[in-house]
Amino acid sequence: MSNIPKIVILGAGYGGIMAAQRLQKELNYNEADVTLVSKHDYHYFTTHLHMPAAGTDAIDNARVSISKLVDEFKIDTVKSTVQEIRIEDKKVILEDGTLSYDYLVIGVGGEVETFGIPGMTENAFFIRSINSVRVICEHIEHQFALYKQDETRADRLNFVVGGAGFTGIEFVGELSDRIPQLCKQFDVDPSLVNIYNIEAAPTALPGFDPALVEYAMNVLKKKGVTFKLATAIKECTPEGVLLATDEEIKAATVVWTGGVRGNSMIEKAGIEAMRGRVKVDEHLRAPGHDNIFIVGDNSLVINPEIDRPYPPTAQMAMQQGPVVASNIVASIRNQPLKKFTYENKGTVASLGKGQAIGVVGKTKLTGFWAAQLKKVIDIRWLFIIGGFSLAFKKGKFF
Repeated sequence: MSNIPKIVILGAGYGGIMAAQRLQKELNYNEADVTLVSKHDYHYFTTHLHMPAAGTDAIDNARVSISKLVDEFKIDTVKSTVQEIRIEDKKVILEDGTLSYDYLVIGVGGEVETFGIPGMTENAFFIRSINSVRVICEHIEHQFALYKQDETRADRLNFVVGGAGFTGIEFVGELSDRIPQLCKQFDVDPSLVNIYNIEAAPTALPGFDPALVEYAMNVLKKKGVTFKLATAIKECTPEGVLLATDEEIKAATVVWTGGVRGNSMIEKAGIEAMRGRVKVDEHLRAPGHDNIFIVGDNSLVINPEIDRPYPPTAQMAMQQGPVVASNIVASIRNQPLKKFTYENKGTVASLGKGQAIGVVGKTKLTGFWAAQLKKVIDIRWLFIIGGFSLAFKKGKFF
């Protein structure tokens, strides 16, 4: 029976991929067996999904095959869905088998948080995966075709986006760019189309610089977006949404981007968590479990300056992955572990083609230069995980 430690990574998101790539570099031959489990055979860029959802970019530009990112001679890849994590047994139950582990990395991604709004799960679309955005894109196009068959159904040209955080704002930016193309394609008067962005908070992009938020809203308003801030959605129905003000907006398309929580699988496993997110220690381990590491949407890291959690962003997961890998290697070798310190390298929100807002350090960017920074960030990620060839193939240089 082999005594080689078994490392299992659950999820091929930003954190999981970075952990796998660092492990294949740092581990010596036969020092450990590493298995990466993913429900898909590709890694997809969650920060890019709003574009194919709106139809402004191809689906394939938002994903890359896992086989192109990890060395199959060093990392075993398993395409399967995780059903259960059994901590006491050190086992992971998959839909088609079982894996044993000595070290576990959990990066299974978050789940949609609807805050209990009636009908949201049943009647809204969610920007969560390659498959979900494909459905959204096809649905939007279909509404224009259906409207031409029955022009009394004006609600087919109404689009409601719930939530004005990053995903919501970036999606309405792309959707507002796509609408003129669809109107031309289906011979629809653009003045008949309405895009509503509804947010329960008093401002869009909560926590972002107020001056940049104002700039973003002005850009999007000029593109035809109607904002309803400090307005909660009370119910989502097959006919649209009912607001807390009792106003009803008829719409054949409702896209919910208003909340993400951690993963309920973690809570079911008996790991201490808050809304599916684990408050990890300084080495990114789950409390009371020195062999379980948590990354991405599943982790909760406190910002010591304000004593509040950092947002679970892609760049957070990208920085966590290598630290987790190094700490597993250190654990195997009985060496000291690294402390995780988050470095904010800047934040950018896209507003559609050629427009964005961003903050790098104390510098605020708007318009063209912010949009270029967004491209640089996307290309940098492609280069990190796949080198020049992937960056050149999928990067947007113009």
